[in-house]
Amino acid sequence: TQKGYEKKRSKLIRAYVPHPGGTFNTQSVLYSIFNMLKAPSKLRMLGDFCISVCGLDCIFLTRSIVFCVLFYVHSEAVQAVLARHVESKVAVPMPSKRRSLVVQTSMDAYTPPDSSSGSEEEAGPGDDMPGMEHWMTRPALLGPAHLGSTSSSSSSTQSGGSGNAGRLADSLAHTHLSHPHLKHSTPPDVTGYSSDSSHSHSHPHPNSERHIGTIARNTQKYGNAERMETGDGVPVSSRVSAKIQQLVNTLKMPRRPPLREFFVDDFEELLEVQQPDPKQRRPEGAEMLAVRGEALGVVTNWPPSLEAALQRWGTISPKAPCLTSLDTTGKPLYVLTYGKLWSRSVKLAFNILHKLGSKQEPMVRPGDRVALVFPNNDPVAFMVAFYGCLLAEVVPVPIEVPLTRKDAGSQQIGFLLGSCGVTVALTSDACHKGLPKSATGEIPQFRGWPKLLWFVTESKHLSKPPRDWFPHIKDANSDTAYIEYKTCKDGSVLGVTVMRIALLTHCQALTQSCGYTEGTRLKVLCISYLQSVMNMMHVISVPYSLMKVNPLSWIQKVYHFKAKVACVKSRDMHWALVAHREQKDISLSSLRMLLVADGSNPWSISSCDAFLNVFQSKGLRSEVICPCASSPEALTVAIRRPVEDSSQPPGRGVLSMQGLSYSVVRVDTEERLSVLTVQDVGTVMPGALVCVVKPDGVPLLCKTDEIGELCVCSVATGTSYYGLTGMTKNTFEVFPVASGGGLVSEYAFVRTGLLGFVGPGGLVFISGKMDGLIVVSGRRHNADDIIATALAVEPMKFIYRGRIAVFSVTVLHDERIVVVAEQRPDSTEEDSFQWMSRVLQAIDSIHGVGVFCLGLVPANTLPKTPLGGLHLSETKQLYLEGGLHPCNVLMCPHTCVTNLPKPRQKQPEIGPASVMVGNLVSGKRIAMASGRDLGQTDDNDQFLFLSEVLQWRSQTTPEHILYTLLSSRGAVSSSLTCLQLHKRAERVAALLLERGGLQEGDHIALVYPPGIDLIAAFYGCLYAGCVPITVRPPHPQNISTTLPTVKMIVEVSRSACVMTTAVICKLLRSKEAVATVDIRNWPPVLDTDDLPKKKSPALFKPCNPDALAYLDFSVSTTGMLAGVQISHNAVGAFCRSVKLQCELYPSREVAICLDPYCGLGFVLWCLCSVYSGHQSILIPPVELESNPALWLLAVSQLRVRDTFCSYSVMELCTKGLGLQTEALKARGLDLSRVRACVVVAEERPRMSLTHSFSKLFKDLGLHPRSVSTAFGCRVNLAICLQGTSGPDPTTVYVDMRALRHDRVRLVERGSPHSLPLMESGKILPGVRIIIANPETKGPLGDSHLGEIWVHSAHNGSGYYSGYGEEVLQSDHFTSRLSFGDTSTVWARTGYLGFLRRTELTDASGERHDALYVVGALEEAMELRGMRYHPIDIETSVIRTHQSIMECAVFPWTNLLVVVVELEGSEQEALDLVPMVTKAVLEEHYLIVGVVVVTDIGVIPINSRGEKQRMHLRDGFLQDQLDPIYVAYNM
Repeated sequence: TQKGYEKKRSKLIRAYVPHPGGTFNTQSVLYSIFNMLKAPSKLRMLGDFCISVCGLDCIFLTRSIVFCVLFYVHSEAVQAVLARHVESKVAVPMPSKRRSLVVQTSMDAYTPPDSSSGSEEEAGPGDDMPGMEHWMTRPALLGPAHLGSTSSSSSSTQSGGSGNAGRLADSLAHTHLSHPHLKHSTPPDVTGYSSDSSHSHSHPHPNSERHIGTIARNTQKYGNAERMETGDGVPVSSRVSAKIQQLVNTLKMPRRPPLREFFVDDFEELLEVQQPDPKQRRPEGAEMLAVRGEALGVVTNWPPSLEAALQRWGTISPKAPCLTSLDTTGKPLYVLTYGKLWSRSVKLAFNILHKLGSKQEPMVRPGDRVALVFPNNDPVAFMVAFYGCLLAEVVPVPIEVPLTRKDAGSQQIGFLLGSCGVTVALTSDACHKGLPKSATGEIPQFRGWPKLLWFVTESKHLSKPPRDWFPHIKDANSDTAYIEYKTCKDGSVLGVTVMRIALLTHCQALTQSCGYTEGTRLKVLCISYLQSVMNMMHVISVPYSLMKVNPLSWIQKVYHFKAKVACVKSRDMHWALVAHREQKDISLSSLRMLLVADGSNPWSISSCDAFLNVFQSKGLRSEVICPCASSPEALTVAIRRPVEDSSQPPGRGVLSMQGLSYSVVRVDTEERLSVLTVQDVGTVMPGALVCVVKPDGVPLLCKTDEIGELCVCSVATGTSYYGLTGMTKNTFEVFPVASGGGLVSEYAFVRTGLLGFVGPGGLVFISGKMDGLIVVSGRRHNADDIIATALAVEPMKFIYRGRIAVFSVTVLHDERIVVVAEQRPDSTEEDSFQWMSRVLQAIDSIHGVGVFCLGLVPANTLPKTPLGGLHLSETKQLYLEGGLHPCNVLMCPHTCVTNLPKPRQKQPEIGPASVMVGNLVSGKRIAMASGRDLGQTDDNDQFLFLSEVLQWRSQTTPEHILYTLLSSRGAVSSSLTCLQLHKRAERVAALLLERGGLQEGDHIALVYPPGIDLIAAFYGCLYAGCVPITVRPPHPQNISTTLPTVKMIVEVSRSACVMTTAVICKLLRSKEAVATVDIRNWPPVLDTDDLPKKKSPALFKPCNPDALAYLDFSVSTTGMLAGVQISHNAVGAFCRSVKLQCELYPSREVAICLDPYCGLGFVLWCLCSVYSGHQSILIPPVELESNPALWLLAVSQLRVRDTFCSYSVMELCTKGLGLQTEALKARGLDLSRVRACVVVAEERPRMSLTHSFSKLFKDLGLHPRSVSTAFGCRVNLAICLQGTSGPDPTTVYVDMRALRHDRVRLVERGSPHSLPLMESGKILPGVRIIIANPETKGPLGDSHLGEIWVHSAHNGSGYYSGYGEEVLQSDHFTSRLSFGDTSTVWARTGYLGFLRRTELTDASGERHDALYVVGALEEAMELRGMRYHPIDIETSVIRTHQSIMECAVFPWTNLLVVVVELEGSEQEALDLVPMVTKAVLEEHYLIVGVVVVTDIGVIPINSRGEKQRMHLRDGFLQDQLDPIYVAYNM
């Protein structure tokens, strides 16, 4: 019993609640316990209180109720489940959030509650009891069993009464989610160069390679981690990777068994299809029979129509009260008599027909539709307007009052009005004044609405009808009486048409069901307008505004008027419970019928039970409570009849939640946790036939123990969806079919949208609604059930007014559940996160389904319907568009996505013979290709050394200009002829030999800005017999992060001296530089601004072509600093190869906008002009930051035909000049002469960028065919380069899924999963390429993705390291195939790609072999046995949201980490988490483990515009990123 329950509860709690003076406050605790009967929400009421659900009044608007009712059985179940989870101690890593974001989302984002929201009583007894602080800080002394028994009392408490018991439960419930910082294995170091590289040397900073990059990006904020906290109070100085380890451990926890796996072919990745569950419960009963209601009785003097009834009572009993409206104090505001209702309705009918428009062209004719726009606190005006329309024979379309031009769902309402042809809107005077107005005082046209004439219905504004004018009162016929709107699950609005005969029949059926007798004056509270007019009843309307002030007002009115019938909703009973206290002066003994209008809500039973429990002492009898079921389409479906005999208990069933998910009725016991208790909603309406059919497909009859959709065959239902014949046919013209194939009835049935079954005795049970149905992996769940479970987890502390939205989104071909709730402004980060994790546990255990995303948004931010409920479809739309701006998000893709493709199993090694035979049999050719031969054709080809070529040119063409350097304004700042370069090089050599005292073969570090000095210093080193190493100078604004890289290169290369300019000399000796590195360990620094006048006595003459010419040092995309040895032989072959490919001659001019420190950029900047004799126009990329148009203007003005740039330069031009093309055209920019614009890179061609660039400058004459790419790498600085005479670069589309399996399958453009790849340029002369398996080193066919191996005279000789590590990568330069051609020595590029023979022919007439680079082998990620390339995932992520500026991904302990840069406010940060997770799942079948949202400029990028993902990974793991938000997906 309740008494025993309370006694036992107080006994259990007594020991743990502190009490002043040693006395136990029993009253306070019992009050808290009693609060379990209260609903945890104070939702705005969704309909005027005086209006019942549409089925009862056939007129007002049905609203889906976000109900706030749960009963203690469910609350107990939830707490028991959570107690069970406490024992397992699952540690869920808590998201990290920047403190500014925490502050903003908690209090700043809070908006004051709107006036139409629920009551504000948010404090209660026991809230300020002493001793709480001491008690809250005690360690958890109680075990899980006590938690289960105590927390349930607080779980359903209204915040109005949460006392100590609630706090006790809250405190205990949060003890189990600890945050152990587990140790993790250190990530492999990728930046070092010694044997213990993680400690022995300073690491290059991620920014070290990017300070001269041409994209202006903000400086990084590494090291600002003290501004972050996790919300559990722990500052995030602790390692991020500890949290990742925690996440990994959590994911190792056993979960539901995965679905059966398919065998997956390499080419086809099939998503796992839901297989029948062996434990699935199936219906076992016989096929149900249609249930017929009692016959509709015929009464002789029933009015032939509603208008006739109104005329009868208006003339016979004009003084009889019809409707009493109350003001906000509860006093009668206006009593509408039947006489007044009749006369005012007639007057309005006359004005509608004769006073709108002209006599010749009236605006409204009989049968036209008009809108009724009345607030819910003005029932009198609404009733007059409705009957006025009926008398005028026009069709009313009641809608809510639009408050703003952008109300949620308002556009769809407008669409309905437009499709109904509505041109006139009837409204009241007060409502008209309250509508939004424009500056001229006119009512603006609402978004999506047709143009309306607003017509005020008050009598003072109306003309009196002539004495001889009377409305034509017909018998009820099949004309449309009114149109009620219904909002669907997807947000669309449909108009349900109801005929006059249906209206009349419905009223007659209700009269018979409820036992009203004709002519009897019952003082009825809140019964429907139509019903009251039919039976001449008196309605007392209790407005919502009064309910807010005094929730007991409706009970007081029942007592005051001795009302026989009351029509309420579950929440009204719940509010009465909240406010009831000790109300003495009320009695409910007069009630003969308490009609529960939302009885079809399966959780309404808790309200009914609790209400009866409390008010039984006030005279309420159990048999009086009459739930009913209704829907917009079928009106009232069933109603429980009031009975005099209290010995007959109402029907109720305890159903297994698992059975319900399989649409099967299985009775369970209340002891079980996952059960749903439902009550009957009575029997079928008189004159109706009801059956239950399968919700999907053909309407087959269900079995007796099967859940299905209720269908009704009756005159008293809706007829159609206005203007939608197809949907009407599917809903209003259904012919249920028995298993034998016969029809149940020759008459059509109407689908009600209600799910349920017919129990014993013809009692109808409702278990949910079709609109709330979510089908996950073949199992059905109801959104209302999930809301109730979430609300049962201590909602008062977190959920603002119980506002929770549950909907499903389609991800990876299955529905996924999303829960969004409004968070109270005073709840802490930790509390909210703990609540979220407990909700996930509760839903998983009770419903057996995982939640994909759980989000908390600030209070009052979710879109609402005009009557205050959450607008579900708009909330869903905001979620899908990334516009919810949540303050907390928890994603659980690991838990709920179980239909991923099977992980790939690596096949056993295949032997060489079978590979060769396989290639022959299938007709596949081995993937090999080569450029044309290098022939000696020119005079300079006779020289083996570049220094000799320069001396030769200085003698033969001394005045020929080789180099021209441009300033940032485009002017020539300096130039060098052959002779000038030769003489300066001689003086540099003299400086080295005299002041430096250097020996032959010594290494010299050249630390110069891009320019002429660098070239002179390079050739001076060659003249002195030294080995030059070009080094990027430190950035003056960023010395602390860029100088260590300079120092590292100087040390690793073992440079004997450093040559530089006077400015950089000064910079190296500055205070900041000395503080960063130890200047005493530097080799001697020579300033070349002051060169000796005399030349070197004798120039060094090299004799060994294989000797070292220079060292090429660079940082790879994986963060690896490597120096490659380039011999004199390689330099000569390289320059000859480029000369042949690009047709370079002394008469040519080439514009170069590249960094001259490594790779092909250095070769083009310093070497090629001397070898080929052409003029190089040098444009330092750093100058483009101040003048983005510099490069293109130079190309145009100097009429250059060939130009080279980097991706960062191209991106800067695309972004910086995007809006200036017209201005540039006016300045005379003309790119029509450009024959080749080559992007120099070490990566897959960025097609989107090159296409954007081509498209943008097409109007300035740039031909798209001229834009191409080059490809080089560490081992060979240029493998491909688009020449002048070769065929145009080709593009192919490959299947991305096949690529993950290292297969190449060409598809058509636009195919699903297609990936466009552009050829990386034409293979250079003297270069041979083969595609090899990186593991087995065997050759591959052209249908396979493999590592690109290269054989060429200009391959590097090996890595240079002063620490003996070159042995580790020796096979990079000297690899041999394991079978086939085993004699050739190849260099391994470390890049994956494939070869394709195209239909194009080259200059020699042979078919052209195209090389397609896919990605770096080091960066490719092995996940689920498949190979993924970061760029593909990053492209998908960047497309998801406009605020994502840049993205980088990397793996960590089998988890995928996605870092996104946010362009926008920090409030948008959490929107990105679900969008990124969904995009990667859908497009790549991968679950993202961690999402990191950072500021712009955090992702490190090197000078070539390539992301340095490994640097980013190290920065993330060492907690140096200062992220805005870090989300750990469960």
